[in-house]
Amino acid sequence: MSKRNRNKGEKPEMEIEAVQAANEELRAKLTNIQIEFQQEKSKMDEIKGKDRVILALEKDLGVQAGHTQKLLLQKEALDEQLVQVREAERYHSSPKKELPGGIGDLSELMGFSEQHMDERDVRRFQLKIAELNAVIRKLEDRNTLLADERNELLKRSRETEVQLKPLVEKNKRMMKKNDDLLQSIQRMEEKIKNLTRENVEMKEKLSAQASLKRHTSLNDLSLTRDEQEIEFLRLQVMEQQLVIDDLSMKHVVETFFGFDEESVDSETLSETSYNTDRTDRTPATPEEDLDDTTTREEADLRFCQLTREYQALQRAYALLQEQVGGTLDAEREARTREQLQADLIRCQAKIEDLEKSLIEKGQDSKWVEEKQLLIRTNQDLLEKIYRMEMETSQLKNEMQDAKDQNELLEFRVLELEERERRSPAFNLHITTFPENNGSALQLFCHQEGIKVDAPLLAPDGLMAIRLWLKQIEGTEAALTQKMIDLENEKDLFSKQKGYLEEELDYRKQALDQAYMKIQDLEATLYSALQQEPGRRANEALSEAQREDLRAAVEKVRRQIMRQSREFDSQILHERMELLQQAQQVTGKGTSLGVFLENMSYFPIAFPYKK
Repeated sequence: MSKRNRNKGEKPEMEIEAVQAANEELRAKLTNIQIEFQQEKSKMDEIKGKDRVILALEKDLGVQAGHTQKLLLQKEALDEQLVQVREAERYHSSPKKELPGGIGDLSELMGFSEQHMDERDVRRFQLKIAELNAVIRKLEDRNTLLADERNELLKRSRETEVQLKPLVEKNKRMMKKNDDLLQSIQRMEEKIKNLTRENVEMKEKLSAQASLKRHTSLNDLSLTRDEQEIEFLRLQVMEQQLVIDDLSMKHVVETFFGFDEESVDSETLSETSYNTDRTDRTPATPEEDLDDTTTREEADLRFCQLTREYQALQRAYALLQEQVGGTLDAEREARTREQLQADLIRCQAKIEDLEKSLIEKGQDSKWVEEKQLLIRTNQDLLEKIYRMEMETSQLKNEMQDAKDQNELLEFRVLELEERERRSPAFNLHITTFPENNGSALQLFCHQEGIKVDAPLLAPDGLMAIRLWLKQIEGTEAALTQKMIDLENEKDLFSKQKGYLEEELDYRKQALDQAYMKIQDLEATLYSALQQEPGRRANEALSEAQREDLRAAVEKVRRQIMRQSREFDSQILHERMELLQQAQQVTGKGTSLGVFLENMSYFPIAFPYKK
C-alpha cells in the first residue's frame, strides 16, 4: 500500500511541474499577445495622425475656397465699375446739345479732362482685372489640386478604415482572450498552490509510515519486503472479496410486470430503471430472456473463478503470516487502509483531472527523462561533494599548519625580546692598565691562559669590530623584515581563515541539501526496486553479470582507496615541507639568540683560541 501511495505521491509532483510548464507557456502567449496589441496600437496612432493631416488639409482647402470666393466678388465689383465706365464713355461720345459760348468752352474743357481721367481708370482697371484673372486661374488650379489630394486622402482614409476594422475586431478578441488567459492563469496558480499543499501533506503522511524509513540491515529490508507483500496480497483479497460480494448480491430491477431480482450491480440497476422509464412498457421477449441467461452463466463462471483466486490468495496470505510470525491489529489496519484508500482515490481523481487537462492541451509528462536527469544530477553532486570535502580537508590542514607555525614564531619572538631585555647593554670601554700597558680583555685572556693567535693592532681590531657590527645590523634588519613578513602572513592567514570558514559553511549547507536529495532519490530508487518489473529484472541477471557488477564495484572501491592514499601522501608531504621551513626559521632564531648571548658576555670578539 505504501509503495502505491509513494508512486501516487510522485505523480502530483510531476503534474505540478507540468502545470507550471503550461503556466509558463500561457505567460509566453500572453506576452506575444501584448506585443501584437502594442503593434496594433501603434498602427492606430499612425492612422489617427493621418486623419489629423486630412482634417488640416480640408481646413486649408476651405480657407482657399473662401479666398477664391472673395476674389470672385472683387472681380464682379470691378466688372460693374467697368460697365459703368463704358456707359459713361458712350454718353460722352453722343452728340451734345447746343450751349452758350462761354459755357460751351468750359464744358468742353471739363469733358476733355474727364475723358482723359476715364481712359486712365479704364486702363488701370483692365490691368487689375488681368491680374485678378491670373490669380483666379492660379487659385482654381490649386483648388483642383487640393480637391484631387482631398479625394485621394479620403480614399486612403476609407481604405485604412476598412483595413483597421478587422484589426480593431482582432484587438477586441485579443483583449478578451487576454482576460480569459489571465483568469485561467490565476485558476492554474490556485490549483498549483492547492496541489503543492496536498503534495506536502501526502509527503508528510508517507514519511510518517514505517515503509519509507532507511533500513540498517538486510534483515530489516527482507522484513519490510515481506510486510509489503502481505499488504499487497491483503489488498488483492479485499478487492476479490468486494467483487464476489457485488456479484453475489441480488438487486431488484423494474420491469413491465413488476420487479425482478438479478445478479447485477447498482450501476446496472440505475441504468435499467432509467431505461424502463424511457421505454413504452413492452413485455420482455424470448431473445431478452436468452441474453439474461447467458449473462447469468457468465457471471456464475466469473464467480467460480474469483472464488478460486480468493482461496489461493488466502492460502498465500496465511503462509506469509506464518513466515513473518504473528498477526497485526486488524482494526488499526482496517482504519489505516480505509484512510489510505480515501486519500488514494482523491489523489487519483486529481491526477486524472490533471492528465485530462494536459492531454487536452497536447502535452505529456516526461517523468522518466526527468528521473534520469535527476539521477545524473545526483551523481554530479556526489562528485562535487567529494571534491569539496577533499579541498576542505586540505585547506583545514594548511590552516592548522600555518597556525602552528605562527604560534611557534610568536613564541620565538617573545623569547628573543625577553632575552634582549635581560641582556646588558653593549658598551665598548677599552681601558688600559699602566702596569703592562694592556686592556682588561688581554688581562682576562692572560689569566685564563688564552693566548693571542695573531696579535692585532688597535686600528685593525676596531675595523673588525665595525665590520662585525655591520653584519649584526644586517642580520637584525633581515630578521626584522622576516618578522614583518610573518606578521603579514599571519594577517593573510586570518583573512583566509574567515573566508574559508564562510566557504566551509556554504559547502556544508550545499552538502546537507545534497544529502537530502540523495535520501529522496534513494527512497525513490528503493520504491522503484520494490516494483514487480524491478524484481524480475534483478532475478533475470545471470551469474556472469553479477560477477561483472561485483568486479566493477571492487574496482571503484580500490580506485577510491588509491585516491585517498594519494591525497594523504600529498598532505603529509606538504606538512613536512612546512615543518622544515618552521625548523629553519627556528634555527635562525636560536642562532641569533646564541649570538646575542655571546655578545652580551664578550663585548669584543677576536679570533682567539686556547
